[in-house]
Amino acid sequence: MRPVDLAVRLEWAAVAVVGIALYALSGASWWLFALLILAPDLSMLGYFAGPRVGAIAYNALHMLVVPLLLAVAGYVLPNSTATALGLIWIVHIAVDRALGYGLKLPSGFQDTHLGRIGK
Repeated sequence: MRPVDLAVRLEWAAVAVVGIALYALSGASWWLFALLILAPDLSMLGYFAGPRVGAIAYNALHMLVVPLLLAVAGYVLPNSTATALGLIWIVHIAVDRALGYGLKLPSGFQDTHLGRIGK
């Protein structure tokens, strides 16, 4: 693994740790966390319609912008459910990136913006 790849993975691992710490501070249910941590991966069902649709579905639930806005909006409004959902979603994305799973390219599930999975 190139040093830059390791640095990117460590950065995302740090984001996951911070997300988990913020979730703990929020006082939200750990049962909710356990129930929903893998929910964004249901988007992989889009691959039954082909690699292009699968990539669109997967990427729609694995981009950081929406969960980040949800968590911030939940904090500002205040809406503890929105904050909890946003943080769970952020942690999911961060763990994926730390493990090397990136946004999908339309050529196939194994082709990501971070490189090919399963080299």
